[in-house]
Amino acid sequence: MDNIRYEIVDNVGWVTLDQPEKLNALTWGAWAEIESVVDQANNDDEVKCLVITGEGRGFSSGTDLTNMTTEADWHSRPYTGRALKYRSRFRATATVYHCIKPTIAAVNGVAAGAGFSLALACDMRIAKEGARLSAIFSRRGIVADTGSTWFLPRIVGEARALEMLYSGRLVDAEEALRIGLVSEVVPADRFLERVTELARSFATGPSMAIELDKRLVREGWSRRLDEQIEMEEYLQRITTGSEDSKEGRMSFLENRPAKFTGR
Repeated sequence: MDNIRYEIVDNVGWVTLDQPEKLNALTWGAWAEIESVVDQANNDDEVKCLVITGEGRGFSSGTDLTNMTTEADWHSRPYTGRALKYRSRFRATATVYHCIKPTIAAVNGVAAGAGFSLALACDMRIAKEGARLSAIFSRRGIVADTGSTWFLPRIVGEARALEMLYSGRLVDAEEALRIGLVSEVVPADRFLERVTELARSFATGPSMAIELDKRLVREGWSRRLDEQIEMEEYLQRITTGSEDSKEGRMSFLENRPAKFTGR
């Protein structure tokens, strides 16, 4: 792939935006690669957590307005036929959001515009000290895109989301933590260590239960409480018969750490 790197280490898939000379600005080719990698991770039982980060001093500055490539130059997307023809390129963040595995945005610097949307599409965001985030679209005189108007109010609330969208201002890491935009702020010298620690904690957990918990939370936005409780019961029956469930019970009875296998 031309725009990103992808590697699997200890059951964690690491997606690194790899255009540091452009502050990892996103081309349509990069989005195609991201969609492809997410699809690959979804279908790979070895991958139990996905981390998205940027090479160099930033996460992503947003859309690469200088890129002149055509669709023929891009990596293939994980859709074919009419599904590909009908699917908007702007929905790449939806592909990330709907990833069945836990996802972490390791925000190592500026995340702006579409890069900000990519971070918002992940389950959680861990920020390095000094990182800044911005829905910068209004400063360019355009409406926000790539799902940011959907993600942002769900994360920080409508009033804060609108203030950020109206102003397009940069939000520093400390404010982002205070308003719930990021989960943690980590000193630079511990940033990679902490992200790795968190990702591995998910990757060594009971992956079936974790993936189904994510599904329940995602789908719960559109269900009534009674419906959600019934769906919880239904999916719990699936996990109750798993090897991980048996291991969870035995580890409790034997007073030892559990060793989950994802089966």
